[in-house]
Amino acid sequence: DANPMGMLQGGKLIQWMDTASAIAAQTHAEAVAVTALMDKAVFKKPAKVGDIVTVKAKITRAFDTSMEIHVQAWTRNVTNPLNQLIGECFFTFVAIDGAAKPTRIPQLAPQTEQEIDAFNEALTRKSKRSSKRAER
Repeated sequence: DANPMGMLQGGKLIQWMDTASAIAAQTHAEAVAVTALMDKAVFKKPAKVGDIVTVKAKITRAFDTSMEIHVQAWTRNVTNPLNQLIGECFFTFVAIDGAAKPTRIPQLAPQTEQEIDAFNEALTRKSKRSSKRAER
């Protein structure tokens, strides 16, 4: 999973982030959920062979059948317990039924100021993506 310099390959990190997003999406939807979009992947620092990588996924907003998930990956070395952010990305997942058709999902009720901000920002990102699609 590492390149010749001993750093984690970006594609492997994206795979782990996608898996974490799927778990969050399917838990929230109580249904199968599939990746619809990956947006704004940013790699900030490398993870090196021997590092411990933690991936955290949090749903920022649920729409009718889709949800936006913010995923962050952190690394730390066994000898240095300081966690460092190595990458983050937004994923959109769609919940599907047994016939692979989109199915409705429960809405979110953000509680904290941070959750409310993320909730509102998710709608802004969705609107921007829709505008870009319309321009094509």
